[in-house]
Amino acid sequence: MENQYITVAYKLFAILDGRKEMLEEAPAAHPFQFITGMGYTLDRFEKEIEQLHEGDHFAFTIPCAEAYGEREEENVHVVSKSMFTLPNGQFDSENIYPGNIIMLNDQEGNRFYANVGEITEDKVVLDLNHPHAGKDLTFEGQVIEMRPATNEEITRLATAMSGHGCGGGCESCGGCGGHEDEEDCCGGGCGHCH
Repeated sequence: MENQYITVAYKLFAILDGRKEMLEEAPAAHPFQFITGMGYTLDRFEKEIEQLHEGDHFAFTIPCAEAYGEREEENVHVVSKSMFTLPNGQFDSENIYPGNIIMLNDQEGNRFYANVGEITEDKVVLDLNHPHAGKDLTFEGQVIEMRPATNEEITRLATAMSGHGCGGGCESCGGCGGHEDEEDCCGGGCGHCH
């Protein structure tokens, strides 16, 4: 099956403490964009959307096990606050604050995201669990566009996913990473969140 270029407007909900809580939104003005068959979204999300047609409305729930799995406490680390010291010797409070998602590199150069938790006088808590781990995710929305992807679109997304393009990481959820021209948008939304 050929790769499909799909844009969807949606609201993402989870049930937290018995209440339906909205986690994020991709409005029709700034829809989530992806190309099927490239591993850019959750497998289950892609399968649900692929069955639809342009203009269709949808509402489906992805169980935790098929989304981001359960939270694992061993993925929560306490590190020295000095790890985030700027060249001037000051703590990087502009980027390191509770709730912010930051990108880190391990010793092998692999990049990964961490959610900043509590900050004490000398320690920072980093949570490497996906922000939606441990949650059943309910998506409600509409398919805005669905058509065969062009070779240029496939190449652009592959470049973004390789780390050489913008990729629209979690710190810019719901938008196009600040691009003025939507043609320059190489993913939009929170690519690795869906």
